[in-house]
Amino acid sequence: MMQIETQLGQLRLHGMNQSWKALLETRRHNELSLQEGLEVLLQAEQQDRENRRFDRLQKNARFRYQASIDEIRYDASRGIDKALIARLATGDYLSRGESVLVTGATGCGKSFIASALGHQACAQGYKVTYFNTQKLLMKTKMSRAEGSIIKLFEGISKAALLILDDFGLTHLEQQQQLDLMEIIEDRHAKTSTIIASQLPVSSWFDIIGEETIADAILDRLVHTSHRIELKGESQRKKL
Repeated sequence: MMQIETQLGQLRLHGMNQSWKALLETRRHNELSLQEGLEVLLQAEQQDRENRRFDRLQKNARFRYQASIDEIRYDASRGIDKALIARLATGDYLSRGESVLVTGATGCGKSFIASALGHQACAQGYKVTYFNTQKLLMKTKMSRAEGSIIKLFEGISKAALLILDDFGLTHLEQQQQLDLMEIIEDRHAKTSTIIASQLPVSSWFDIIGEETIADAILDRLVHTSHRIELKGESQRKKL
């Protein structure tokens, strides 16, 4: 028996190893046929690998909140469309490369919803990258100075879902406009972007600044987007 455990460990079949130990402890291995036992072990290994992948994706995404779809509160005063959240939870928007635009006042739960959708994407096996928008634009500035900007852009473009939080807190400088355009252009119609902002989408044109770039960015984001417009008072104040 120890030889089996050793071999499973050497082959890094951690799920099968744990399941095998459980079968031994409960003496169920004597009750199962070869086929039944193999099915139990394979299912355990598959589940273990899915859990490990989810943990890895979640850790690498660096979400602002540990949130889940199940924790979203659908108070009538918040104006959240439960049917829309349910559709987004299926992940169909990710396979179609569509955007999600989440707007509302400070503290009303934008970042939480964005994070919950991000966690859901990780659970479905998608690579997710989460950024505070200002910190991302600072990162692009530093990467440009270090000569690693292309590598940064390539890394962002490979994420199936990019979440940009706190968009629109300050007006964008010229190079920031171009960097944002580069990021959105790389993702257009291929991968999804969630943007959370205090400002209504109608105000984003002025925040971006330069007319041609603003037109190009919003054209790629808005027309195939799902809108979540939160209402009501700050959830933080309520808590």
